[in-house]
Amino acid sequence: MTVQEKRPLEEAQNLAETELKKQNTALYTKGVASIKPQYIVPASSITENIVEYDDDEAEAGDRNQEQQNGNRRGGKNNKKQRGQNKNRDIRQRKETIRLCSSLIDPNDETRPCLAGEDRQCKFSHNLEEYLESKLPDIEGTCPVFEALGYCPVGMKCRWLHSHYNKETKELIKDLEKLKIAKESNFEVNNINKEDKVAMQKKKYEFKIANPVIDYIESTINKDGKNEQQSDPKEERKNNESAYVEAPYKISEKKKINLRNAKIVSPLTTVGNLPYRRLMKSLGADVTYSEMALSVPLIQGHQPEWALPKAHISEYPGFGVQIASSKIWSAAKAAEAIYRNTTHVSELNLNCGCPIDLLYKQGQGSALLDQPPRLLRIVKAMNAASGDIPVTVKIRTGVKENKNTAKNLVERVLSENQVAAITLHGRSRQQRYTKEADWNYIAEVGEVVSKWNTKREEDKEISDPANPTWFVGNGDVYTHEDWYKGVGTEGIDSVMVARGALIKPWIFEEVEAQQYLDKSATERLQMYEKFAKFAIQHWGSDEYGVATARRFMCEFLSFTHRYIPVGIMERLPPKLNERPPKWVGRNELETMLASGDYRDWIKTTEMFLGKAGDDFAFTPKHKSNSYEN
Repeated sequence: MTVQEKRPLEEAQNLAETELKKQNTALYTKGVASIKPQYIVPASSITENIVEYDDDEAEAGDRNQEQQNGNRRGGKNNKKQRGQNKNRDIRQRKETIRLCSSLIDPNDETRPCLAGEDRQCKFSHNLEEYLESKLPDIEGTCPVFEALGYCPVGMKCRWLHSHYNKETKELIKDLEKLKIAKESNFEVNNINKEDKVAMQKKKYEFKIANPVIDYIESTINKDGKNEQQSDPKEERKNNESAYVEAPYKISEKKKINLRNAKIVSPLTTVGNLPYRRLMKSLGADVTYSEMALSVPLIQGHQPEWALPKAHISEYPGFGVQIASSKIWSAAKAAEAIYRNTTHVSELNLNCGCPIDLLYKQGQGSALLDQPPRLLRIVKAMNAASGDIPVTVKIRTGVKENKNTAKNLVERVLSENQVAAITLHGRSRQQRYTKEADWNYIAEVGEVVSKWNTKREEDKEISDPANPTWFVGNGDVYTHEDWYKGVGTEGIDSVMVARGALIKPWIFEEVEAQQYLDKSATERLQMYEKFAKFAIQHWGSDEYGVATARRFMCEFLSFTHRYIPVGIMERLPPKLNERPPKWVGRNELETMLASGDYRDWIKTTEMFLGKAGDDFAFTPKHKSNSYEN
């Protein structure tokens, strides 16, 4: 008997696996996804440009565009933006004839014309003329009527035929379904009009934040250190006497539990309400709003107040993320959210956004180099946020190869002010050019773990200490990545960003603990669900359909990057790997992989009807404009 035959079966299997890995490594080209040869398109037949990816867009979104539009200087800055469509037109066209709101439901006499009898209304009151000017109805049932039993946009609906009786000229209502929807299918965190107007007119009274701001600012000297002022002391004494302790101690705030939670990262533009709702239906436990800027929030800016809105299915487990660089704006934003929302589990301070627009304003990752300011902002938010706990999201540091997160986390923990810390394993300078440093994430997690252990040992029974949860973030694209993260000592959970955009069913894989080779048809069903959620959120009229189509195209600009595991030659797949040009196992799979935005629009047409000639969608990259 040979030596090989004497080896135990397990040892032989390990040897075979090692040999297979060596073979795979030999075939591996760094940065290139390994696809089975039969699916690769010959280089000689490729005529279109190479598609570029700008992963900063997942985090920055249209905030980045604001900066690009404002940057008219030539030279170095413009070179960095090479290949991007800097002046994307994201506005949607309006109807040719606009119907007066009093005629949305012709039989509703309680809805008068807002212009009044004595003034001429600027909208049309000719219902027949309006109906003739409308685009043809979209086939199928109105997604809003299907979900709610009633369509609020009435005659303006693009699926009007599905809930309008032409003979009686009445809109149809399903009262039983409407009753159920009011209990289980609705959106939350809507600020009331009076408070929003008061903010816009600067008449909103920040009862909690104002004394907090005065007190905290009075403890800062001219050098910015958190020390008592020397000239004079009387001001601080007055502010201290006026300052009323927050009604909730840190330990008395809402409890969050992130241990092994399936978390979707805050994502700008693409992380909208319909997308988050889709992710909840696919197994997510925790979702976050798109990043809201604190100053526009307290100014009652309508687009900013649209961001904290959530679907009832997101709560509990819904966090609102804000960006701020000032104590006063952070405290006021925290109070505004606390007093004007009803379904918020945590308030997350963004200390990691890398885009120049925020960084130059001292927001986002700029706070990483200003620990005292960061700590004061967190303290102010905690004092003004009522029973909503405060959490932070940070990066490893500002500069590459100069990690500062560990020291920062130690300082944050010493203040005992945050319920959770999320660390993205890259610096601001790195953006997405290199893989996330999970070894460093583990080092920081160990710091948090030791602090929690010490707090548990030192706590008093009368005031139990809550643990500070620690979450890792970066390059999580498979169930293996997820379990490797949560299986590391000190890391309570893993936050998924691009992985959940490109592969929305990632948490189904986590639950199943295996790769799921989703067919093109199954993926299409997810897009259909997203389209329905989008219409239910933005409305079923012409403007709502165009808005839903635009955001669906933004979503597809990430999902087209998915490479089915069934055609891959080597696993696991990596987020930063780019594939050679490939074709799918059927025509639909090939189409869903297209980087041409025209194909994204075609996909939306399966659920949102044919896009009109005036529909405008410009991809983020010029390289996405090629023709197949």
